[in-house]
Amino acid sequence: MSVGIIDGIANALSLSNIGFAFAGAFLGTLVGVLPGLGPASAMAILLPAALYLPAEGSIIVMAGIYYGSMYGGSTTAILMNIPGEVASTITAQDGYAMTQKGRAGEALAISAIGSFLAGIGGAAAIGFIGPRIADIAIAFGPPEYFGLALFSMTALVSFAGKSIITGLGLGVFGMFLAAAGTDPLTGAQRLTFGYQELTKGFDIVPVLVGLFGIAEVLTGIGEKVDKIYAGRLGSWWSMIPRGRELVIGLVASVRGSVVGFLLGLLPGMLPALSSYLAYDVERYFSRRSDQFGKGVIEGVAAPEAANNACAMAGFIPLLSLGVPTSPPLAILLGTLLLNGVTPGPLLFEQQPLLSWTVIGSMLVANAALLILNLPLVGVWARISRIPYSVLAPIVLAVCLIGAYAPRNTMFDVWVAIVFGVVGYGFRRAGLPLAPLVLGFLIGPLFEQSLRQSMAMSDGSPLIFIQQPIALGFLLLAAAVAVLITLLKTRSRAVRTLITEGANEA
Repeated sequence: MSVGIIDGIANALSLSNIGFAFAGAFLGTLVGVLPGLGPASAMAILLPAALYLPAEGSIIVMAGIYYGSMYGGSTTAILMNIPGEVASTITAQDGYAMTQKGRAGEALAISAIGSFLAGIGGAAAIGFIGPRIADIAIAFGPPEYFGLALFSMTALVSFAGKSIITGLGLGVFGMFLAAAGTDPLTGAQRLTFGYQELTKGFDIVPVLVGLFGIAEVLTGIGEKVDKIYAGRLGSWWSMIPRGRELVIGLVASVRGSVVGFLLGLLPGMLPALSSYLAYDVERYFSRRSDQFGKGVIEGVAAPEAANNACAMAGFIPLLSLGVPTSPPLAILLGTLLLNGVTPGPLLFEQQPLLSWTVIGSMLVANAALLILNLPLVGVWARISRIPYSVLAPIVLAVCLIGAYAPRNTMFDVWVAIVFGVVGYGFRRAGLPLAPLVLGFLIGPLFEQSLRQSMAMSDGSPLIFIQQPIALGFLLLAAAVAVLITLLKTRSRAVRTLITEGANEA
């Protein structure tokens, strides 16, 4: 096998394959920057063209688009509070806050560095320990996924803001929205209210574009504020964080990479969920957890590394088991099959050169991401120097196009507008958006795994404590929820004492 590794890396370093890796990474970054046009859309559009490329080239280009867009989606999230990708939603919380403080360059730089570290680590893990780790995914059934979904929901307590009850309510409301459309188990229509367009449910793109993009435009217009980047715009090298901030960012990137990679091994685990969990984990470890959401560098580094690591980890079950863990990887599976490549346990034995070439190209493509995007930090940062009176109409137009693009229907445009008004109302009322988004993302996994588990056990909830992994997730979820509640209560009590002391003084 060592010969296959050497040959594969050497083949990945050929001029043609390096070109394919750079092209995929560049296209992926551009696609990620545009709200609505995510990796799945771009890969679907380019799939016919892939038939005219060599098998290696088509796979490398598609893979490069996938994890390139994982980084690109953070650009508009950081600069304009508009996530280009679902996974960049959590990045916007601290990334945009850093932009408002004049630190857009640092946020973009640590995002690129974190994505690079996660990508390199992920590619190395795929090559050396992937086939062994992939076996873990086989042990996950509906009860284990229910436990994982319930554990993910503990983040609702963290994102709840001042009121835990409000946060939980918003999370349940998000799950309610995700339930609209067709029942995944019975095929029955539900929560459509007579609208034919709702039979397919709410698409995540117009929902996010409305909550974050259009709401941001409405907020900016309402406040009549010209949002101009006030930071220093020197060379890209001058914008890289240094000293303690760089160390904090690198540590957070490593921690986020581990969380994202482990979760990315599980079929159905979206990079967005791994980003939320990595953000939550980083907040536990941080000495300035109370500053999260206000512009801390680890709040950008951890989720960005996690979503890229999660994207990389998805290649393990894809190559080893033939199981795609996300829509983009399902398209990549189609690319493999169209080129006569059947992924599975025998892939490394039957086509070792192709397998190791693809893995080697991941190292090249992630290096390409860093080489391409660090020098562009200044270019992206200069976008935020455009006066808001000029930028707002452009942003609004891009949002509406982005809402229309995934399914080519005006219904999604109206959905984006409605959720834009909802998001604006949330901001005016001081309500957090994160619980609603997290509930929307977790809802389908939570419902499906719960119903499948109950069907397996003939309606007995004991199945969740009879499965060790599921029980472990449930106990962990309970412990984390109690801990967060106690910390929030204590923090609130401390703030009250400080306020009362100040008033008495």
